[in-house]
Amino acid sequence: MTVKTNNDKHEAETTTGTPDMDSQGRDYKKQNTGNSDPNAIGVDIGTSKIVFAQKKNGQIKYDSHRNAFISVEYSSFTEKILKQNQIRYHQFDNSLVVYGDGAEVFADMLNTEARRPMRKGLLNADEAHSIDIIKKIIDDLVDSAKSPQAKLIFSVPDAPKDSPSDIIYHEALLKRHLEQKGFTTNSINEGLAVVFSELEDENFTGLGISAGGGMCNVCLAYLSVPLVSFSINKGGDYLDDAAASVTGMVNTRVRSFKENGFNLGTPPRDKVEDALQVYHDDLITSLVRTLKTSIHSASSTLNVDRPIPIVLSGGTVKVKGFKDRFEKLMKEENFPLEFGKIRIAKDPLTATAKGALIAAMN
Repeated sequence: MTVKTNNDKHEAETTTGTPDMDSQGRDYKKQNTGNSDPNAIGVDIGTSKIVFAQKKNGQIKYDSHRNAFISVEYSSFTEKILKQNQIRYHQFDNSLVVYGDGAEVFADMLNTEARRPMRKGLLNADEAHSIDIIKKIIDDLVDSAKSPQAKLIFSVPDAPKDSPSDIIYHEALLKRHLEQKGFTTNSINEGLAVVFSELEDENFTGLGISAGGGMCNVCLAYLSVPLVSFSINKGGDYLDDAAASVTGMVNTRVRSFKENGFNLGTPPRDKVEDALQVYHDDLITSLVRTLKTSIHSASSTLNVDRPIPIVLSGGTVKVKGFKDRFEKLMKEENFPLEFGKIRIAKDPLTATAKGALIAAMN
């Protein structure tokens, strides 16, 4: 049974049923995640990065590309230089579209903004070539299936409140492309993937938060069953764009500033740090208050008999002081559930891909 509770701030989903089912009602049977399965692949298709995970020889191997691109005017000389430097590109009409990790380098050099094939967790309808770019990045990371038994699980966000139907198109298009590569393919909620990745020792019980580039996705699970899930349309891009708007900097410069030494726990030294502190506080406050509203709305159906651990993942939580600020705001709110230890994922940038891989291995 699925019950959806709506209010003006969120759409919380409460699911009851047998263990080992995802938020779409599909079965995920537990198995020993220590075994290698070359036919299983997990992919985190995020707004800012696409991350690939596969287990080989007992070790999980990761690869990733920036989910970004920039267009430059076509010339045979530029194309030659791109090839010589092994920079990924694709030609569209009279433009060379540099995508992946090289796009951020070009954008910084040109003092302009890298463009996104995805926006707020979903395909970017404002970019004409978004679908082609996403497919190119995926194809660079994921080879065609080598076995009829090959299984791939990819991450999807929780449906945004302001555009709940967009997730249907986003998921269907990605699923179709991956199936054309020969995989048996399903999706997994980003927050639930974090639970799978980080909470095995807690029997997959806890709160998984994926704070990525486009949005924050949250899932409360009990014995791997998703009980509450929601998303907010604020993430790393929101922080970059908002800070850029009030400081006059290009957002790629703000992002570089944020990712290299910025600390939420120290007083701001200039207007950029001041803006980043203000907007981080706004994001964390929105996240905590929406979590409170979602938990309260579903509290009559929840019967969790233990403190709930919380795991923070995604690039946004890597900023120094993020966990402390989140923990402080959590303690100031009155929740109907008891929360336990708050920790950051072992690797915040790969946790969602690892959770998708674990789902694929089951």
